This record gives sequence, structure tokens and C-alpha cells, in this order.
Amino acid sequence: MNKYLELGQIVNVKGLKGEVKVNSFTDDRTKFERIEKVFIKQKSNLTEYEIEKVSYNKNQVIIKFRNIDTIEEAEKFRNSYIVVDREIFEELPEGVYYIADLIGLDVYTENNEYLGKVDDIFSTGSNDVYVVKDELGKQKLLPGIDEVIKEINLKSNKIIVNLIEGL
Repeated sequence: MNKYLELGQIVNVKGLKGEVKVNSFTDDRTKFERIEKVFIKQKSNLTEYEIEKVSYNKNQVIIKFRNIDTIEEAEKFRNSYIVVDREIFEELPEGVYYIADLIGLDVYTENNEYLGKVDDIFSTGSNDVYVVKDELGKQKLLPGIDEVIKEINLKSNKIIVNLIEGL
């Protein structure tokens, strides 16, 4: 498991006073309101910044960092990622996982047939969809429902699935 979790990506600036527009990666974008400090990840460098103000515009989070007061200063963050130490969040309930922890896990059927690795996970509104990619790059889309996802074991880096009819 990674020490840090990506909460979003800075995609643009807003206004002239150093605010940035962030595409949130969380299911609850109000988490930004409860965080005092974050790291901005640029290439492999992490720099800590204090959040001064959080607001919202359509589906984006608008963040003002302390001591970033001009459009020129904020512009340097474009395409950077906002990350936090996972320790600041409470432990997740049983059966709930961070997507970052599931990416890269090996996926097997209940008959121990290897399907590939989790390449991505996206939400359709009613459930998540696991994108599993095999060694040849072929994708299989698996709905994140109990009937299909039978077991997730982070310690063994493995997901066991039931391929219901139609998959």
C-alpha cells in the first residue's frame, strides 16, 4: 500500500489571487474542507502546503493555498496532483477500499484462472466497474457487485471473481 493517497489533480487556475481548480478523485469532495495541509506532487517531488480556503464550482473543487497569492504562483501547479498521508483518514470499514490500493491487484476466477491485473476502476453511478487488463492488453470489464467480486485480499495482492453469464 502506498503511504500517500491522491485526492485530486490541479487542472487550472481561477481568478488572479492564486486559487486553483481541482478535479477531485474522492467520492466525497468535501474531504478537502477537513484537511489542513496537503502535499503537491510535481514529478516525484512532494511539497507541503496549507489550505486556506475551499469552495466549489460545478464539479470542481477550488482551493486557495496559504502564501500562494498570484495567478503566476498558482500556474506552476497546473497538472500537479494533491496527495495526503493516508494516516489522516480514519480506517475504512470492512469491505471498503481505496481505489489506489486495488489498482495492480491480480484477478483470478474462482477456478484459479488468471484474468489479468486491475488497470482502472470507474463509477457508473449504480456500481463501480473494474477494468482488468491481461498480458496482451485485452480488457475485461467487471461490475463491482457482490455476485461478481467474491474476495479482495490486499495482503496476497489478489481478487477472486465469479464470471457470471454475459461476462
